[in-house]
Amino acid sequence: MTDAFIFAANAVLPIVLMIALGYFFKRIGLLNQGFLDVGNKLTFRVLIPALLYCNIYGIGSLGEINLVFVLYGLAAVVSIFLISTLVTCLFTKDSGKRGALIQATFRSNYAIIGLPLASALFGDKGAAAAGVMSAFCVPLFNILAVVTLTIFNNDSQKKRIDIKKILIGIIKNPLIIGTVLGLLTLAVRELFVQWGVDFRLKDIEFLYKTLENLKSICTPFALIVLGGKFEFSAVKRQLKHIVFGTLMRTVAVPVIALSVAYFFIPGLSGEHFATYVAVFGTPVAVASAIMAKEMGADDELAGQLVVWTSLVSTVTIFIYVVIFRAIGVF
Repeated sequence: MTDAFIFAANAVLPIVLMIALGYFFKRIGLLNQGFLDVGNKLTFRVLIPALLYCNIYGIGSLGEINLVFVLYGLAAVVSIFLISTLVTCLFTKDSGKRGALIQATFRSNYAIIGLPLASALFGDKGAAAAGVMSAFCVPLFNILAVVTLTIFNNDSQKKRIDIKKILIGIIKNPLIIGTVLGLLTLAVRELFVQWGVDFRLKDIEFLYKTLENLKSICTPFALIVLGGKFEFSAVKRQLKHIVFGTLMRTVAVPVIALSVAYFFIPGLSGEHFATYVAVFGTPVAVASAIMAKEMGADDELAGQLVVWTSLVSTVTIFIYVVIFRAIGVF
């Protein structure tokens, strides 16, 4: 058990400390709101897409993808989306709050916290498995987010659903663009292998190193910005919804999804469970608050859910990792 605690601490605490540093830097005036707003845009539009691109390109080959592993991940996300929509609609009648809560339930902070967590839990194999899953889960997260916030927002009673707007939002999303470019590059590489062509992206050394540099700064920079954006306001006014969304994201979703994977899905190994912890156990995506504001949902509640799920998940992720380590998964 001691080994399990040490393992979990070494995997989770570096991430927590980077977030804490960001919060500390903001409190002492080293970071201001203007820097954090620009940093958030830089992370969302450049750094995370570069990270996703490099992780997908790092997949050995398309033939290495475990379809059962990927299909369960996607099916679980869609199921969580559908169930959370039903439960949230029963919980509150406020359309703007519904959008924020539903998005918070199914959409994890996979890109910023999940990917480094999977790598910390299971090394290169964990990073590779997480990269494979990101190629499918990240587009799905963003597609479902656009659909959710288009249907459930403060103006939803006045406006009809605009399918064209949904599709444009999906196509223009930077995370989806980075993922699709990674898949296209991987497909081209597979063709080059079949054709006997020796040329690879790594041969364009200056370009490849630039992408690798962007990837390397993404996680620490994004975590510091995330910590700097923490605000503990509006808690009393939103308390009921904060508690509901936080428990759904950090307890209900990971307990159900991880339990089903462990007991009912065959052929999974440690790197796959490391990825599932990253997909289902991490807090609400930072981008969810940005999208909520842009699309007319309750962005104050969305921001609070980012903060509180991030705080609570530092404990819950630790517990899940300890349990998996104790039963021999990691």
